[in-house]
Amino acid sequence: MAPELLGFQLTHRTMRGDTRRLATLAAELAEGRQTADPARARAVSEYVRALCAGIHHHHTMEDRVLWPVLERSAGAEVDLRDLSDDHSALDPLLNEIDGQAVAFATTRDASALASSLARLADMLDEHIEEEERLLFPVIMKYVSAADWKKVEDAVRKGTKASVELPRIEQYARPEELARLRRLAGPVLSVLLALFRGGHRRRQRLVFGPLAA
Repeated sequence: MAPELLGFQLTHRTMRGDTRRLATLAAELAEGRQTADPARARAVSEYVRALCAGIHHHHTMEDRVLWPVLERSAGAEVDLRDLSDDHSALDPLLNEIDGQAVAFATTRDASALASSLARLADMLDEHIEEEERLLFPVIMKYVSAADWKKVEDAVRKGTKASVELPRIEQYARPEELARLRRLAGPVLSVLLALFRGGHRRRQRLVFGPLAA
């Protein structure tokens, strides 16, 4: 069996999508095109901080778990130096954004946050596109399904299903969601039904009443 990469693809898409949406939101808050009362400011802050923690966890697990699997399986066929350098560059920015999110909850001044989130969105777009272009063919050719499952299990351990599953549902195309349901079985539908309402309430509070 070949590795199933759909979960990683969707995780990448949710990170990119949420970061870009938050960058847009922060810019509109900074420019006065949207406003945030204390409750919304706290919700935005918490959402940004959770996103940063998720991105950090994802690339840390790539460094600690996926990279060794690739080096063992593909050897000289893969060069991870540039991607590792990207991960090293992301951490200071994620820490900066986390601090700015904390400050925003009190000051409601989104100027610095907007600038940093825009930088992060651009970095993620470039990094993830390069990672998928370079590594996905190598994974499909050299990594066993069993080793890939170990990578996915390690990544999954540091995430909250109540947060991640509704985000995946939000960003997955209908045919991808159908594929996920076939892979995961009935439990996925049960969990999505359980977590969907809370996700939608968070989205409306952070992004506005028209959010998914």
